[in-house]
Amino acid sequence: MVPIVFALLFFGVFVGAVAHIPVTVSLVAGSLIIAWLVVFTVRERLSGRGEGDS
Repeated sequence: MVPIVFALLFFGVFVGAVAHIPVTVSLVAGSLIIAWLVVFTVRERLSGRGEGDS
């Protein structure tokens, strides 16, 4: 239950901050985050880490 409260608090602050900045800045920041996640995912899949490890 506590992690849910922290998650809601985090998203409340994050969404509140996004509401006060221009749309273009939000879109650029979102695009950079998505690009970073895609690069991270590709690197993890190519490295082969975690296969068969428990």
